[in-house]
Amino acid sequence: MGAGACTATLRGVVAGKVRGVGARFRAPRPDPEAPVSGRSGARPDGTGLDPVETRQLDTVRRFGTAGSLLMGLGSLGAGTAPVLDNPVVGRPVLGLFTRMPTASLAVAYTGIAMVVLAWLWLGALVAPGRTRLITRAQLDRTMLLWVAPLLVAPPMFSRDVYSYLAQSAMVNRGLDPYVLGPADALGVDHPLVRGIPTIWRHTPAPYGPLFLTLGRPIDWIAGNDVVLGTLLHRSLAVAGLVMTVWALPRLARRVGASPVFALWLGVANPLVLFHLVSGVHNEALMMGLMLLGLELALRGPAMEPALIGGTALIAAAAQVKVPAVLALGFVVVWRARHRGGRLRDLGWTAAAIGGIALVTTVAIGLGTGLGFGWIGALGTPNVVRSWMSVVTELGLLAGLISSVLGLGDHTTSVLALTRAIGLATAGGVCLLLLWRCWRGRVEPLAALGAALGAVVLLGPVVHPWYLLWAVIPLAASATHPAFRLSATTASAVLALVVAPTGSDFLFRAWVVPSAIAAAAVSLIVPLLLVRGRTPSLSAALWAGAPAHRARAL
Repeated sequence: MGAGACTATLRGVVAGKVRGVGARFRAPRPDPEAPVSGRSGARPDGTGLDPVETRQLDTVRRFGTAGSLLMGLGSLGAGTAPVLDNPVVGRPVLGLFTRMPTASLAVAYTGIAMVVLAWLWLGALVAPGRTRLITRAQLDRTMLLWVAPLLVAPPMFSRDVYSYLAQSAMVNRGLDPYVLGPADALGVDHPLVRGIPTIWRHTPAPYGPLFLTLGRPIDWIAGNDVVLGTLLHRSLAVAGLVMTVWALPRLARRVGASPVFALWLGVANPLVLFHLVSGVHNEALMMGLMLLGLELALRGPAMEPALIGGTALIAAAAQVKVPAVLALGFVVVWRARHRGGRLRDLGWTAAAIGGIALVTTVAIGLGTGLGFGWIGALGTPNVVRSWMSVVTELGLLAGLISSVLGLGDHTTSVLALTRAIGLATAGGVCLLLLWRCWRGRVEPLAALGAALGAVVLLGPVVHPWYLLWAVIPLAASATHPAFRLSATTASAVLALVVAPTGSDFLFRAWVVPSAIAAAAVSLIVPLLLVRGRTPSLSAALWAGAPAHRARAL
């Protein structure tokens, strides 16, 4: 898949957001149909299914669980297992997977396809506008069954967790992770460094001090045990997902959106399962803290303990990964609007919320002993020339044209220019959305999702899981058919983009096509077994659209 196709799909996610937002936050005048507080008067999360749909759900649940189990098995030979001390090497039966990487990759791809299909089928049972929806308990059980095998399997899709382990070890030894790279601090042959891709071994950490400090007890417990350390880091990701599961339905109820739809798109999403659970990315913790903070901060317009706690949590989320700081801007304008909408209300609210966030940030920086060196390390990810980034692709194309025309190789300078233009444009989009939120034309959660989407689309580096920055907030605030279709399609397509090994296979180009072909043949058997027993895929994409259009008319 080319960069243009992936980018167009991502752009569709953001393009559908504001059109699908019908409700507004009106804390002073709660609507009994869509209560401001999620504590009482909320509509049920689901009405239950009829017997036929219940049997379909059981089939979909088992199909996805089988796919997750196949992913776990395939990860033994095609995941991002530790370079040293791999616990399955030399073991009877399990050790065979490490000796058959292409076959393991085929098994993993078969499981990936099954999970994506099961998620799409499940979407037909949670779509807004249906007469009957699955209950929250049914959805929770389904998500738990799909997640469980990935919790104990080796990581897949990325080796970032090994960077986390090495950086936490540096912090625990009193070394500055914002100045030194893991190999510079611990040595190239250190067990925690060997699993890190070469490009990241000498680069400083781009993460906030809260995240690196949370890794210190992991280093105390696991030491150089990479397997135990990976499992403990995965527990941090799970904690972030638990926060998201708690906050997302409550935020959805505020604008009359379907809680089960929000959980289906925002948590059961294959990108979440593959990259936040299996891949152990710290976006899980960032999003969990940010959404938990938003749920508290948006409970009412009065200055109260909930606002203080919510603001502190959002500031803490930014100390995991900095994009979460955008949420504070939308909390400020929404609060100021409900205080009266005057400039002095905006100034007072900005000072109060900014003060709480500043105190939290300083307390974390000084309390962890890591200070504020993370600010200077934020550009570390830009080392990669991401093929999914629009501005990076434009810069590389301009550099190529310059070389072809005989004007010299100016790729680096042109790339810096296009990236700067992209960031400036993203900043302009964020300011426009803040203005629209201030004027009451869009509610804060949808505006935040759109702003984060702009940052992803126009950022210098784009990874498939970055899509979740936009999709998770929008899942709880926008249910327009255009958003539903684009977000569902983008999630399903991008879930298949990155190989489970996290490798580009530059010198073994035949491996991935061979594995995908074998997976496609293998997939025929489970598909035949469930033929006629699942909802239709078209229902997953379009269910609820007529009802929405009828309301619009």
